[in-house]
Parts: sequence; structure tokens; C-alpha cells
Amino acid sequence: MAQSVHKLSLDENNRRFQPDEVFETAEDALETIQYLSANYGNPEAPQVYPVILKDKDCNIGHVELVPIGEGEWEIGYHIGESFTRRGYASEAVKAFLPVIMKQFGLDHVMGICAAENAASRAVMEKCGFVKEYEGEAMYHGELRQTCRYRFT
Repeated sequence: MAQSVHKLSLDENNRRFQPDEVFETAEDALETIQYLSANYGNPEAPQVYPVILKDKDCNIGHVELVPIGEGEWEIGYHIGESFTRRGYASEAVKAFLPVIMKQFGLDHVMGICAAENAASRAVMEKCGFVKEYEGEAMYHGELRQTCRYRFT
């Protein structure tokens, strides 16, 4: 799993939009996988799950719920570049949200992305998120044009 997480994290869009989710080595990926696995169910830690293709039995990305402070949670997802434009991110988010929201007793989840990330915006809109804000905000440590969505 660590090797596939490492390789999937290196694509150009992941580096551009999710630089904190880039693993330069399989060892870096393994360390993060071990941390995340040890914290499943912890309401103060990210909840990250792999997206596995059944017919090929391979990891193609992940879907996650991440605490962002003051009782707020954010959805996240990444599908490796060679698997994009097939609906996998939307399918994963639609399957994940009801289960994880029930598990954590949430009535809503936020979605935040760079405004230029058309693919991420499309996934959220397909999954029923409603845009609440578009404008400048801090995003991965820098002021950027962002979009903020809410799913209820």
C-alpha cells in the first residue's frame, strides 16, 4: 500500500493542489499510513481511507474527512492521474459521506479547494455540495482564490 500511495501522490495536480499530501518516498507514505491507521475513529484526527478498484484490486487514491477546527470537518479526496475522469472521485465521496457523517454525528461537511481546481469543484457539485464562498482565503499557507462548499 505504501508504494502505491507514494506513486499516486506524485502527480502534478496533487503537487499543485495538495502539497501536504505528497510523499517523496514509500517510507514517508508508510509513516503516514501507520499514523492514520492508529487514529481511525479518533475525532481529532484525519480519517483517510483508500479507494480500491475491485476488478483490478489496486489502490487508485483516497477519500478523507479532516477536522479543520471548531467542530468543522472537511472532505478531501485524490484519485491518481491515470485513473481520473472516470467518476471514481464522485463515486467514492458519495459512498463515504453518509457512513462517515453518521459515525461522527455530523450534520454537515465542508469542502474547500483552489478556485482553479475545476475537477475538485465538479466532484463536490456532483455530490450535492453547495458553494457558500468564492474569493481570497488562506490555502496551504498562502493567500489564493478558493471556493468553500457545504454538504448537509
